[in-house]
Amino acid sequence: MSNRRTLLLTGASRGIGHATVKRFSAAGWRVITCSRHAFPENCPWAAGPEDHLQVDLADLESTKAAINEVRNRLEGGMLHALVNNAAISPKGEGGSRMSTMETSFHDWLTVFQVNFFAPVLLARGLVEELKAAQGAIVNVSSIAGSRVHPFAGAAYSTSKAALAALTREMAADFGPLGVRVNAIAPGEIDTAILSPGTEKIVEQIPLRRLGRPEEVASAIYFLCAEQSTYVTGAELHINGGQHV
Repeated sequence: MSNRRTLLLTGASRGIGHATVKRFSAAGWRVITCSRHAFPENCPWAAGPEDHLQVDLADLESTKAAINEVRNRLEGGMLHALVNNAAISPKGEGGSRMSTMETSFHDWLTVFQVNFFAPVLLARGLVEELKAAQGAIVNVSSIAGSRVHPFAGAAYSTSKAALAALTREMAADFGPLGVRVNAIAPGEIDTAILSPGTEKIVEQIPLRRLGRPEEVASAIYFLCAEQSTYVTGAELHINGGQHV
């Protein structure tokens, strides 16, 4: 049986998720990835399709099936890290921000199902495997979770605020099991989903640049590694000083 540590990562197909796979893989971890899409042909990591799960986190039954499938794939019944990175943010016409009044009830439900409820379901569903490994959970929140953002919609932003609060609750609940739970809140990161006009925000950031996906991945890795074994219930802001 392998002694490799195992990460389960949602939302692995691009941006921060992509960089996170590469960071953990480089450190010798086995990475089980989840996304709505089948395993991409041009993927940069070696594990391949046998460690990829196609799951629709907006669907409760699909999520439950994925939990069972992950459990079956884990060697020795141990999961060392769960990173809840998958998130959706519906846009209006032309990519416009959707306000509280413009967001349909269906969209509210779907956003919260993916961005908020799926992390709860995955963590609870895999709690024995996390406990066995004395593992760590990282919830990927957002700078939009703590103040109104010019591009992020109302449903996305409030789901991320809820995720930050959930992180505290989970840290209290999972701590006695030896499982740590933290969040990261990225700011403006240079990924494919950046909105037009981001350059105006960059002018106000003390570091005067966008963050890189690999900088976020390094922070996620820190929160899952030995260097942070007494850190739980924290939210790490990765935003170049945007809030100072």
